[in-house]
Amino acid sequence: MRRRFRTTGAILVAALLCGALATRECAAAPTDDVIARGKALTIAGDCASCHTADPAKPFAGGKRIDTPFGAVFSPNLTPDRDTGIGGWSDDDFLRALRTGVAPSGAHYYPAFPYPNFTKLIRDDILAIRAYLATLAPVSNKAPPPELPWPLNYRVLMRAWNALFFTPGIIQPDQGKGAEWNRGRYLVEALAHCGACHTPKNAFGADRRDQALSGSMVQGMFAPRLDGAARSGLKSWSAADIAEYLQSGRNGHSHAGPLMSEVVLNSTSKMRDADVRAIAVYLKSLPAGAPEPEVTPPSPAQMSDGERIYRGACIACHELDGSGAPRIYPPLPGNANLQSANPTSTLRIILDGAQTVTTPRAPNGGSMPAYPKLTDQEVADVATYIRNAWGNAAPAVTADEVAKARTAK
Repeated sequence: MRRRFRTTGAILVAALLCGALATRECAAAPTDDVIARGKALTIAGDCASCHTADPAKPFAGGKRIDTPFGAVFSPNLTPDRDTGIGGWSDDDFLRALRTGVAPSGAHYYPAFPYPNFTKLIRDDILAIRAYLATLAPVSNKAPPPELPWPLNYRVLMRAWNALFFTPGIIQPDQGKGAEWNRGRYLVEALAHCGACHTPKNAFGADRRDQALSGSMVQGMFAPRLDGAARSGLKSWSAADIAEYLQSGRNGHSHAGPLMSEVVLNSTSKMRDADVRAIAVYLKSLPAGAPEPEVTPPSPAQMSDGERIYRGACIACHELDGSGAPRIYPPLPGNANLQSANPTSTLRIILDGAQTVTTPRAPNGGSMPAYPKLTDQEVADVATYIRNAWGNAAPAVTADEVAKARTAK
């Protein structure tokens, strides 16, 4: 009887332990709501744009990302156990996003925006991981970085982090409303807008005193997102900002080549409430660094530029620059056009542009390229449109055009 009792007791203990483990596993399994939230967060973070090299293999990484220091290649985010994140624990994923350190202990380069993602709350990070775990696993090992010595040694990132990286989540501003705080969280953390729109120092770190005041990215100039009068968002309403993010255009401007990718993969698919929150937060930002004082261009350059404009541009943009809002962007008061750095304007003239199409704005438009114009002719017409109709921006030189031709 005693032996039978011990056997029965052992079975009961084993059953209880198995039941406890099963319950633990069930409790750990993410719910459909968590996965759906993770998908929405992944879209807001625009993860697909950087981590998809082959559209047939989304999130499988391998995309080349050029930086001023060389090229890096995005890692595989699918749940493949050998080349992706399928073998990672939750703590591994948290550590990567919050500190920029891989499970192997290797340090990521800040082309991976962990200085922004460190501000994310734990539940959001784990929701993103839960969504990524639902993807089809793809075997795809990213190529090694193409960086010169000694930057190819990741251990140097320890010094970079000590100098420029401040870990920690965003603390809500109790003096602001929930919508403003949500917008700040999205802009500064998840959507990492500063990665493109904040100027960098010589070491590639954000100039925090010039946040969102515009920066060069992959041969284009990402414009100011602060309240600067001419080249910022002062003339835009919150509704204008939301429309631009959701459709890629509004009555003031159209998304350029790099921002079009963000609109297609991210902001046009985001929840209306989140887009509105971003718009409210951006609209609240005061002007940061002063805009440069502009010396009026010479009458000769303005005259030469007007002649080229009349011959090549008025068919779409009209003689007065008014264009056709949301089809051909108007030029008077155009913030991008009046940026202190003219590179994006020059690249659009040289390379042409294609209006992004989204569900909210399915009709497309295009601008032809004008590569046959001489450097001086491009400089003249760019100077003209940057200073006609009440606009004001520094004159463009032929040397700047020559640099823009190769800034790709």
